[in-house]
Amino acid sequence: MTDPASPRHHLIVRLATPRGFCAGVDRAIQIVERALEKYGAPVFVRHEIVHNRHVVERLRALGAVFVEELDECPTDRPVVFSAHGVPKSVPAEARRRELFYLDATCPLVSKVHVEAERHFAAGRQIVLIGHAGHPEVEGTMGQLPEGAVTLIETPQDAERFEPRDAANLAYVTQTTLSLDDTAAIIGVLKRRFPGLPDPHKEDICYATTNRQEAVKRIAADSDLVLVIGSPNSSNSVRLVEVARRAGARAARLIDDAQAVDWTWFDGVSKIGITAGASAPEPLIEALLAAITERFDAEVIEDSGARETVTFKLPRVLAEG
Repeated sequence: MTDPASPRHHLIVRLATPRGFCAGVDRAIQIVERALEKYGAPVFVRHEIVHNRHVVERLRALGAVFVEELDECPTDRPVVFSAHGVPKSVPAEARRRELFYLDATCPLVSKVHVEAERHFAAGRQIVLIGHAGHPEVEGTMGQLPEGAVTLIETPQDAERFEPRDAANLAYVTQTTLSLDDTAAIIGVLKRRFPGLPDPHKEDICYATTNRQEAVKRIAADSDLVLVIGSPNSSNSVRLVEVARRAGARAARLIDDAQAVDWTWFDGVSKIGITAGASAPEPLIEALLAAITERFDAEVIEDSGARETVTFKLPRVLAEG
């Protein structure tokens, strides 16, 4: 048998495009970095700014202090709200305590919040398609009074759902879901409630959509797909699921190159590589370097969508 660590082991490596950071993640990280530059350390951050261990550790080393709730924050230091969004009770509490806060909520998550509020103001019962316990879901549900939003996680939930008024429903979704899973849930809801209106614009964000389409392109022809991302990153976990469904013989989520078990490469001739929207590009570069050290690797970059979206920083940071 050929030694998989031998340079004679030829490997075709397909690199997904786009991959890694999206505009919302980039903006959130910049907010923490700029706040540290402008106000000095420590800057407090409610919840992980984005779901990536490497990002969080790097910002912690610069002076960011990550907390779960505002009661852990002193009143004399800035506090940043994470990219996932927060319930309305959080900024209300910050104002009550006279905390200086910066909101790093992704603008595409904020769009879902606005949409949910619009439906509520129109008297509709709101269905949120998403994953229980995810901070984005908690933030969206927390925009409205308790009971105004019903969470649906699966097609089975959609089959069981009994609205107060079937003619007066609306739905929104978490921004980082699987397109195919969400379509299946919406399909059930539309069959049961034909008058259910669609959002003005798709709630699943452009970056999630683009990364799932990119991994589908490389997965069908791959023996193995490696997705760089943290286990608590919803969009990264979805990429693994999408790769498996698209035909990859195996797909695995890894934090970084150190997490690779090289026996995975036994009998493998084609691999695909991508990264979730909160994974920095240096992690991909390090994985490629580790692969090219061990194999005769031919790296082919996929010709996927080129993303040009950027989001503005809060004025107080953009000025300084």
